[in-house]
Amino acid sequence: MTEYPRVEITKRASELVDRLREQHGELIFHQSGGCCDGSSPMCLKKGDLRIGAQDVLLGEIHGCPFYMSAAQFEYWKHTHLTIDVTEGRGSSFSLEIPLGLRFVTKSRLFTEEEAKALKPVRTGDAKA
Repeated sequence: MTEYPRVEITKRASELVDRLREQHGELIFHQSGGCCDGSSPMCLKKGDLRIGAQDVLLGEIHGCPFYMSAAQFEYWKHTHLTIDVTEGRGSSFSLEIPLGLRFVTKSRLFTEEEAKALKPVRTGDAKA
């Protein structure tokens, strides 16, 4: 059975990742937990955020690891995430904000079939 991803990215958001990668080098994503700009995906330079044992690696999008806190994952573990981009300035520390753009998370519940084929998650990653 093919494993099903927990998180994916749109073509438009992938193009923005390419642009940011050219400027900043290796990147990571972390789904914020609701401070400042609500619950939004933050794109950061690799190494600018310490990933710890309480962070869950959901997968990789366009060559970037995508993390979420373990507590937040408990609420979202039945949800498929799609990372997209929209115009407008968010109020987070995400790298796209100065460009007048912001990443957004679109979500939906997994189907029963998808849930049976989910990629496993792991916690913490000192390399991020």
